[in-house]
Order: sequence, then C-alpha cells, then structure tokens
Amino acid sequence: MLCLSESIRHDDPSLQQGLQSAYHAANLTELILAAWALARVIAVHVVESVLREWACRPTPWPPCPTCGTTLHSKGFAKREVKSLVGVIRWRRRVGRCPEGCEIGQVAPLDEALGLEPYQRSSGELQYLGCSLAVFVPYATAARLLSWYSASSVSARAVWCWTQAAGTRAMSILQSQLEALERGQEPQEEALEQALQSAPLALSADGVMVPFRPHSDDHRGKTKWREVKVGVLARLERYTTRSGQVVTRLGHRRLVAVLGEIEVFKPRFWLEALRQGIRSAPEVIWLSDGGRGFWGLYEAHLRPHARGILDFYHAAQYLWKSAAAWLDGRSRQARKWFGWSRHRLRHGNPDDVLEDLLEALEVETLPESASEALVKLYHYLNGHREHIDYATYEELGLPLGSGMVESACKWLIQQRFKGVGMRWSEEGFNHLLHLRLAWVNGTFEALFQLQPSPNR
Repeated sequence: MLCLSESIRHDDPSLQQGLQSAYHAANLTELILAAWALARVIAVHVVESVLREWACRPTPWPPCPTCGTTLHSKGFAKREVKSLVGVIRWRRRVGRCPEGCEIGQVAPLDEALGLEPYQRSSGELQYLGCSLAVFVPYATAARLLSWYSASSVSARAVWCWTQAAGTRAMSILQSQLEALERGQEPQEEALEQALQSAPLALSADGVMVPFRPHSDDHRGKTKWREVKVGVLARLERYTTRSGQVVTRLGHRRLVAVLGEIEVFKPRFWLEALRQGIRSAPEVIWLSDGGRGFWGLYEAHLRPHARGILDFYHAAQYLWKSAAAWLDGRSRQARKWFGWSRHRLRHGNPDDVLEDLLEALEVETLPESASEALVKLYHYLNGHREHIDYATYEELGLPLGSGMVESACKWLIQQRFKGVGMRWSEEGFNHLLHLRLAWVNGTFEALFQLQPSPNR
C-alpha cells in the first residue's frame, strides 16, 4: 500500500484551506472543527488511493450468466459514492460479454466492495442515517447527518435507506419464522453469568398508532390501529447505594407487530425460545386481562411460565365495579374498594370472590350493578390461579406489567405518535423493524460497515 504522504496531493486547495483554518483558529472549538474538516480531506485522499491500487490488480473475470463465456475487460469506468468523509471517486475495470449478451457492465471490484450497481451512498453513511431515523424524524436525521459529515443528505435519502434496511430486517425475521414452523428452533442468546440464574419475565400489551386512511393518500380521517408489543427481560437484583435491593430489567428484548394476535403469537414465541424460556430457572408471564394475550399464554407459555394477572389492572376493575354497585362518590364504595383491594393484595382473593357471590345472591341490585359484579366475579375467578399476589411478593416477583407499558412508550409513542404524524402501513413497518433491531442488538448486522474485497 502507498504510504500516507504519497496518497495525499499536497497541492489540493481543500487541503491547503484546511491547514490555513487550523493555523488561524481563534479558540479550541474552532481548532477542533478545522482539524475535523482537514481529517475528512485526508481520509478522502487515502481511500481513493487505496481504491486506485485495488483497481490496478489483475481482475478474475467471471463467466457470462447467459452464455457462460468468460467476460472481457472493456477498460476503466468512473464510479462515485457519497460517504461519511465526503464524495469518493475512483475508476475500476468493467467487463462485458464478448458474445454480445445483454447483461450490462460487470464490475468485479464493486461486488467485492459490497456495492450495488446504482448505489450512490456508502454503508457507513446509511448506517448512521438510519441510526438517527430510529430516534428522530427523517428531516431532523438528515439535518444532523449533514452537520457531522462532509455530505449533504436529504430527508428523502434517509427515508429510502430506512425502507431498504427495514425490508432486510423483515426478510430475516420471515426466514426465522419459516424455520421455526419447520421445527428448527433458534439458538439461545448468550447471557452474562450474573443473569443466567435470574428469572425471565414476559409481558405484552397493545398501543394505538395513527395511520392514513389510504397508504398512498394523505387526505382523509386518521385511522387508529393497534400495535401489539411484547417485552422479554431478565429480572436482575440490584443493590442501591443506600443498601436497598431493587429489581431492574436486564437483557431486554422487544417484539412488536401491526396485526392480529395470531400474527403476534409466533413472533413472541420465537423470541421466547431465543431468550431461554426452556432453560431459565423461573419464567413469569405478566399481563392484564386481555383474552388475546392470555390466549398466547395458554397456547405457548403455560408449560414453562407462571401466569400473573397485573394487580393494578385488577384493582382498577375492582373500583369500576364498586362505583357501579355502590356509587363511586359514596363512603361505602370507597370502604368496600379499600377492603377488597387489601384482601386481594395480601393473599385473600377468595374472600373477595365470596363477598361478590353474597352480594349477588342476597341484595336486590339494579341490572347495571348486577352486570358489573358478575363481570368482576368472572374476571377474578377466571384468573384465580394468577392472583396469588402475596406469594408472588415473597418470591420477589413483580405484580404489575409496567415493564411492557414503558416499552410501549419508548418503542411506539416516542417515535410514532408525534404531533401531526400519520403513517402508511409500509413506512411504519419498515421503521418499526429498525427500532426493534436497535433495541434487540441486531441493528449492525443489517449494514455492511467495512469493505471486504476478495483480494
């Protein structure tokens, strides 16, 4: 490889301008910014020099995909790619079929560099642009990327990169689901030693997102659709500076889908297998009373997990029933709610169920109050094995599904429910899968961050 001094053209005006800016900087900030601009100029020279050297090496020409004849070189052709350090320009050999087959130009070096035929931006630039788009709107991501790179990037370009990367993420997930359907279970993710003995907590919930009435038309009334979100995490015990032992989430993984519960189930089960549901020392499932999510528990999780009904949703149900039965503004309603909540919380759910039965059998109730008590009774009795909260507390297990509610806020609300935002289904799915890849640690795998020519 050429030495650094040989790869840089010292008469380059941009290089001379960068040196002058550095020498005449008025303070440290100006000096650092000038040095950063100068470093980008030098980087462009170095990259172009290496590419010129690679282009001069002997090229093994592949056979024509149509007729099988070995391709012949047609000389050098220009190539230009926008990168994080600036526009990179070089010339490389291109070949064509000597038999005249209509296959277009073939550039082996481009393939070795991981470049598509019409790719105009490099992998690391796309990676950074998509990383920003995961957290902020496309226009903001483009502005930030332009600030910290030597290239001007449009919001449309960032959007296109996001769609392409999201498509790759969706394709990978689909292949994993198809493999699971064939009986090929995924390999469990490696855990830190401290987390291997920690309980595995599973939870799921739904959150509404605004969509366009038609994907290709902004006009019309907003259509709200539910996105189902699941979270899987290890319950790590942590001692604070004051000596208090608290539980926090470790090795968090998320699952989300815009669709029905039957679409969500295999995706959640796939991630549960990857997170060690079969080998974890303790597995718990936390959810409110939604039938769809408890159907997921019955279909896949019950043999491996202890089900826990979210205590705070159960308490909320108690209050609604007390308000319908005894009038929520009365002292008697508050007294019965406090008694029932205490009994439920501290290991006496049967007392609450018996009290409901007595109220239904003895008192003459209005129809609305009777219906509310019947629903409450069936709600609690149907989850009788999932409301032993005193035992769960003794075991150090959580009683509420706050872990998934916070996941819904971070994953969905912070990015997809900004002021004036409305999504097409396609655009939403692509960005959603990128956000999932980011939090699940698979984001980098969607991009080729380093050239790897076959040399």
